[in-house]
Amino acid sequence: MLSSLSSSTPLPPTAPLPPTAHGGAPIGETAPTVPAQAHCAAEEQAASRGGGVRTAAVGGLASPRARPASEPAGAAPARYPRSCVTELRLSAFAGHRRARFPLGAVTLFTGASGSGKSTALRAYEALARLGGGARLTEVFADPVACVPQGARPDAQRRRGFRIGCTADGPAGPVRLDVAVQAEPELRIVGERLSAGGVVLLETALRDPGRRTVQAAWHTGGSAPVTRAPLPDDRLGTALLPLRVAGKTEGQRQVLAAAEQMVVALRSVFPCDPQPDWMGVPVPTGSGRLLTGCDNLADVLWRTRQECGRRHAALVAALSAGSAGPAGPVVDLRAEPLADGTVRAVLDRASGGPTELARLGYGELRYLALALVLLTGPDVLDVDPAGEVPAATQTLTLLADGLDRGLDVRQRAELLRLAVRMAERGHIRCVAAVGDGSWAARTDGVTVVDLGP
Repeated sequence: MLSSLSSSTPLPPTAPLPPTAHGGAPIGETAPTVPAQAHCAAEEQAASRGGGVRTAAVGGLASPRARPASEPAGAAPARYPRSCVTELRLSAFAGHRRARFPLGAVTLFTGASGSGKSTALRAYEALARLGGGARLTEVFADPVACVPQGARPDAQRRRGFRIGCTADGPAGPVRLDVAVQAEPELRIVGERLSAGGVVLLETALRDPGRRTVQAAWHTGGSAPVTRAPLPDDRLGTALLPLRVAGKTEGQRQVLAAAEQMVVALRSVFPCDPQPDWMGVPVPTGSGRLLTGCDNLADVLWRTRQECGRRHAALVAALSAGSAGPAGPVVDLRAEPLADGTVRAVLDRASGGPTELARLGYGELRYLALALVLLTGPDVLDVDPAGEVPAATQTLTLLADGLDRGLDVRQRAELLRLAVRMAERGHIRCVAAVGDGSWAARTDGVTVVDLGP
């Protein structure tokens, strides 16, 4: 039997939405979602015992309880002036069950191969793309791989998975939980958006024959809720700003929560530098860095002209992480070629220019990741919320294998750079590393240890 979508964080008692028009249970209470899992009470009990996930906050190890994901309504002013994701929940996703991961300004997932580091980042990226309005088929190329291992189908041969997150910001902690059916067809079958103990949006699959879910969102006026069908292949939260008028206090609360969640999710840049392509000459284009960083020369051509201060910081970071025999790096530039392309070169204190293609694998990855940390959404191939000023948004870098190919010096310098930039509030970093012991006692770093 498939369990219903439910909350997994110990919030105050959540106010349910009124019954459906035909007198049934509140929306979402009986909706089929994912394979049988422990109910929210079991998840809360597991979390209260430590949950099996060890995290290193600033300066040491701590239980997830040390960083609560949510606070009672009105308990304190917002701790985050800019919207950002502060908790990732994998209630039932691939190898993770009832997992809650606190996310700090710089978070490193660590553990042995197969412990689920990359899976956690994949779930985060999926939520980010859904928050940006992508359809399920665009986000989950192989949805069956996301179904919890060993999950058995119900009588209708349905299986699925459940993920969620908490976004903090001016509106306070906002929770989003999503249940996705992977078999026999891909669709969202339940979604819940809540804040301050109040359910602001709840959807449920009522008629499997229709490609819609029944949605109800908080109104707070003469009618307590508004009901309407929403498509079952897109995140309802991302659609709310287009559907809610904002005339009542309840509607404005819904809009504030939905916009905070969408802004937090959309400002994500997954980055996996590909050194084999980074030194190749490329034609000039938009100057926006791709996730594989293969158009690095084009980006350097732009940033060196438009932002000398940040470019100088990049050169200094590259010099700190590079110990070439020709001395420190004094410049990094893109030079035009006769065929109309540009190639990236660097200059050292002694010796002539060196093509980036001659640098080592680790040096190129270090350079690319440092560039991302020092730039903003306008230089990256990311689609932030255009309606929100850039100064109020926080970019999140997702980096699987952050330390891949880096030597001890480079990984330490890169982590220091990430912490320094995160302190300014404009960027966060969520990454996976093989061994996080070297970073466990670094101020400003949260280490989530998934164990052996």
